[in-house]
Amino acid sequence: MRRGFGAVVLGLLLAATTAAAHAQAKAEEKPKTLWEEVALSAYVENSYVWNLGHTGRDDVNELRLYDFDAGWSFNMAELAVKKEPSEKYPFGFGLVVTAGLDAQKNHALGIFRDGDDQFPFRNTRKYDLQEAYGSYRIPLGGGLTLKAGKFVTLLGYEVIEAPSNLNFSRSFLYGFAIPLTHVGALASYPVADWLAVTAGPVVGWDVADDTNDKLSWTGQVATTPVKDFAVNLNWITGPEQAGQGERRTVLDLTATYTGVKRLTLGLNADYGWEDDEASLLAAGTRQSADARWWGWALYAAYDWTEKLRTAVRAESFQDPEGVRTLATVAGAGGKVSLWSGTATVQYRIWRGLVGRLEYRHDSADEKVFKVRAPGLVPTSTTQDTVTVALHYAFF
Repeated sequence: MRRGFGAVVLGLLLAATTAAAHAQAKAEEKPKTLWEEVALSAYVENSYVWNLGHTGRDDVNELRLYDFDAGWSFNMAELAVKKEPSEKYPFGFGLVVTAGLDAQKNHALGIFRDGDDQFPFRNTRKYDLQEAYGSYRIPLGGGLTLKAGKFVTLLGYEVIEAPSNLNFSRSFLYGFAIPLTHVGALASYPVADWLAVTAGPVVGWDVADDTNDKLSWTGQVATTPVKDFAVNLNWITGPEQAGQGERRTVLDLTATYTGVKRLTLGLNADYGWEDDEASLLAAGTRQSADARWWGWALYAAYDWTEKLRTAVRAESFQDPEGVRTLATVAGAGGKVSLWSGTATVQYRIWRGLVGRLEYRHDSADEKVFKVRAPGLVPTSTTQDTVTVALHYAFF
């Protein structure tokens, strides 16, 4: 009798467990509501940068895109509202607005930046419409997604949002080798679980008001050949000079490996070229006006605890004709080779509050740092900075 009673109790427990598992599975399978598919994010970031060798012209850290030796600086405030297309709600959208010193350098020509703004980080508004696009998923095969408007580039390992990068400062590749944003349209299709392709026409590099009558084309082949290893091949090609001009083309490779617990490894490599480059044609001092540039960056980060992370970056950038660094460094315009090493310690202080301490050493084969007056002449081949940065993510 007792054995029979025990069997009944055991059966009831198994049935109850099975029913609970089925109920949980159904709950997990419950489709998201429209509001649940909308993703909100917002953060603010401030920093203090010391140039250990002192800057030459005001507070400029030469060849840096964002960080200035200007004391305590308000880098960025960002608010983003995005929704990816889904089977239930096939439409999507994205709106990202920013403000601060970093936002001042991200303007596309025609949006808070006019054609006469040669140095948009000095003469333009300290706010920006970073992204504004609509998207739609067509139920074709695995789902063809179309997107149109203004959006960030497909190229590069690093992104505009500093909290999403392993280091605070941006690489030379980010600043010189690739664009930041585009205005245009993209079509994306998942060919397989491990392969997706994206391509479409865009107005050009950081341009909303086209300076010529031809479009550029950009695309991506995103792969995951093995678990925890992602490799993307990105590209952009098209005329970028006023009028029509010759094509500017960049091939961009990124790879990330996270197969070892707590460890992140990354790679970024770029190769770009442009025939009859405008500044070389204007100078008229070379037999050929064709330009080339290339570089690589290696990344490694380790999460010692849930709060503590260390990250390092080593990189090289080659600008044989000086066309990529010409507008940034006074007195440049000739051949220059750049190297940089960066070490960053990151600590999660409280909830969304994160602190970073970073040391960076830049070097070059020519004097391109510490520009001095009169004549704005570069006087050093090296540059060292220490940065303390804080960012807070609201949600």
